Amino acid sequence: MTGVGDPKGQGWVTRVVGRTHHPDLELTAYNLGVRGDTSADLLHRWESEVPRRWAGRTERRVVVSVGTTDVLQGITLARHRLNLANLLDDATRSGVGTFVVSPPPADDPELDARLEVLVEAQADVCARRGVPFVDCFAPLMGHDQWRTDLATSRVPHHPGQAGYGLIAWLVLHNGWAEWLQID
Repeated sequence: MTGVGDPKGQGWVTRVVGRTHHPDLELTAYNLGVRGDTSADLLHRWESEVPRRWAGRTERRVVVSVGTTDVLQGITLARHRLNLANLLDDATRSGVGTFVVSPPPADDPELDARLEVLVEAQADVCARRGVPFVDCFAPLMGHDQWRTDLATSRVPHHPGQAGYGLIAWLVLHNGWAEWLQID
């Protein structure tokens, strides 16, 4: 998520980057999230947008977070799995380290039921490839602050400031430092 609905405009990505400090780490982050993109859109943009950011870099990493729009647009679970798998496999072939963050719960029980299945599929795709995966869905599903933030948000399916803070906390405490090799 790019911070839609966050009055501070930070979203979870800026919060994670802002809390990632280590004397041996030179981190340049680009948030390339596009609201409304599907996994197919991301796969297409991956080939043209991402490599340009790595000119002259020896270490290359990408964080992927996609899925809610796939569910909203009726993309099949099989197609979502394939798109995610293709992106992760291409990244591996290109020597790019990947880290996947699941979509969080929404403010709609029907959508949440479909997201739960999608998140399980993402976890499976990542496990089969040894890619770090952060499940934001299960921990936030019944979380009071998350639910309150969604209920008071002006943007459907998006949290406010506190909700993005919760996602950032989950990312930071579920393999982030290990993935960056700064633990």
